[in-house]
Order: sequence, then structure tokens, then C-alpha cells
Amino acid sequence: MSRLFILFSVCLLVSCSGVYKQVSPSIKSKTVESLSKVTPERKKELEASIKNLPASQREGMAFLIAYMSKADLDTLPAELLTSNVKLAYKARETFPWAKEVPLPVFYNEVLPYASMDETREDWRPAFYDMLYPLVKDLTDIHQAVDTINKSLRGLVKVEYNTKRKKPNQSPSESMKISMASCSGLSILLTDAFRAAGIPSRVAGTPLWVSKEGNHNWSEVYIDGQWYFTEYYPDALNKGWFLDRAGKADKSNPIHWIYATSYKHDGLAFPMVWARRDSTVGGVDVTDRYIELYQKQLVEKAKGIAVTIRMYKAEQCTLDSDGRVAETITIKNTKGDTVASGKTAGPTDDMNLYLTVTLPEPGEYTIEYTTAKGLRKDVVEIKEPKEIRLYFN
Repeated sequence: MSRLFILFSVCLLVSCSGVYKQVSPSIKSKTVESLSKVTPERKKELEASIKNLPASQREGMAFLIAYMSKADLDTLPAELLTSNVKLAYKARETFPWAKEVPLPVFYNEVLPYASMDETREDWRPAFYDMLYPLVKDLTDIHQAVDTINKSLRGLVKVEYNTKRKKPNQSPSESMKISMASCSGLSILLTDAFRAAGIPSRVAGTPLWVSKEGNHNWSEVYIDGQWYFTEYYPDALNKGWFLDRAGKADKSNPIHWIYATSYKHDGLAFPMVWARRDSTVGGVDVTDRYIELYQKQLVEKAKGIAVTIRMYKAEQCTLDSDGRVAETITIKNTKGDTVASGKTAGPTDDMNLYLTVTLPEPGEYTIEYTTAKGLRKDVVEIKEPKEIRLYFN
């Protein structure tokens, strides 16, 4: 009996060593722990998904299984996992910037098959085929990020719209109806970056300190640092929401700025559509946004901030479709232009609005086009204020 037991143990050891060849002890230990929570049949299936990959890709698959949510651990198709891993490694081997990504970052911010709790699907092949022609000749990650950021909207034909079906849509769900929330747009952009081997994650806040709702956006990892961007891009670490993110209240977690993390280390990424769901890992990045905002304040010229919104009519102020994107010009009493910009339109995030900085208190003329032609409104500006304009 003892000889049979020893023989069985040796066979088991050989079998396991084959599955976890080139997998680090720490990841192997966590993977074995995760697989102990599933049925024997499921364990066999997931171990096979590791073993059937080239040895150089097994640690990546093991990492995904090691930190997988219980729901995905039980139900995520092994075929989807395998396709996802193979294409992630293909991007790493194909694009020069992807080869430079540190393995821990690659595992946590390139390899994952999902960002939050969106519907699980095999999005990577379509994004890879879509983006490869655009970035195949590029050698710099900055160029790749800029190209993808500026091209994606035209490729997927999705716009921001509050009439989307749900906030956490997967890429195909958003493309099917050509609309998405800020969260859905962030999932789209993050997946696109990952498909091209660029580390990316979703970031956001469950509630601005000004109590104006939640917002989500994307971050990219470049040369050892994280930068924020959006589906409707400005420039890296430049965006309309930095003024709000930088005022986050560190004493209240509901106002923190979070980033997603596939590896769950205890802190959850808050999802306002599933407030009790703590399965998505999170990282507190509030301090970085506060620091960016403080730097912006130093660089920003002193003046008076004026917020401008334009609507079709007075009764259209609560609907995203009621907003009008129109160029606004502000002149001083001498007729000199002191500020200009475009108001947020129907496809812009509901939290977005035009903010300009006027040099000093005084009388100003706001020029803009309405349905009746050019209009000029004279306003007295003494302190920061909000101005609402109407197109009709």
C-alpha cells in the first residue's frame, strides 16, 4: 500500500510540475489556492489551459487564474482565457513598447480579460486586427497612445449618451448600440490600449467632492508612470475633470480617486451601479491627482473662473441631448478677445462643461451663434459664476 501511495505521489508531483513549468513559486501557490475552490472537473479544465500553452506563457495564465473572481473562476470559458492570453503575448512580441513593459505590469494591466464587472467576451482579436494597421510601424509608446486615443472613436462609432442600456457595457454591447456611459467608454479605450500591448486601467471616483455624480476614465502606463486620458482625448494628464479630481476629500473614501487592479489586494474599486460588489480590485490614486491639480494651479494664470453651458432651450437642461456644442467668444470692453472655447454637446460627458478664466472683474461681452444668428450678451463678472445660454 505504501509503495502505491509513493508512486501516486510521484506521479502527481510530476504532473503538477508540468503544469507549472516556468511559473514562479508565489504565483503557483496562489493559483493552487484558487483552484482548490472549484470542482475537480473545473480544476482539471483550468490546469489544462495552463499546461497547453507554451511554457513562456504559462505564468501569465496562472496569474489570471490566481487572482480571478469566484464567479469567473467557476464559469469563464477556458477557450476565452486561452485566446486572450495568446493574443496578449502576441502583442508583447510584436510591438516594441510592449516588450519593455515590466512583467508585473503586463500581468496586471495588459493581460486581463476585463476591467470591471462588464460582460465577459473575447474582445482582444477584433481590437488587435483593428489597431494593428495603425500602430505597426510606430516605435514609440507615446505615438501609439496618441494614435489609438485619437482614432478609436472613428473606428468603433460609439458616442457618450445617457440613453445607453447600462453603465458597465462590454465593448460589443457599446458598439452594437453606438452609445455608452463614461464607464463604457473607459472600458472600450482601456481594452483597445491593452490589445496593442499598452498597459491600461480604468480610473474614477464614485462621487465628486462637489456632489455632481461619478465619473470614470482611463489611465496608461508609460516609462514607469501612470497618466490619465479619456475616450474624448485632450492630452495626457490634461482634462476637464482634473479641477474636480484634485479637490478630492482624503478623509472620505467616497470622494477618493481609484484605479482598477486585476490583482485584488484588499481595496475594492467602487462601482456605483453595484455598490455592494467588492470583487474588482482597486488602488487609491487620490494623492497623484491632488498633486497634478496643485501643479496646474501654479501654472494657471490668476483670474476668475466662469462656467458656460448651452442648451437648446430652458426646458432641456437635464437631458444630454438638450446640450448644444457651440463656440463661445468673450471680449473685454476694448473689444479684445480674452477667452474662447466650445460648450459641451450631446455626446460629451454630463459632467463636462466649458470653463474659461477671465483676467479680472469687469464687464464682458459673450458672443455666440443661436438659431436666430449671432448674439452678444453683456455680463458683469465680479466673482466665479455659471452662465447658461440657450440656442433657440
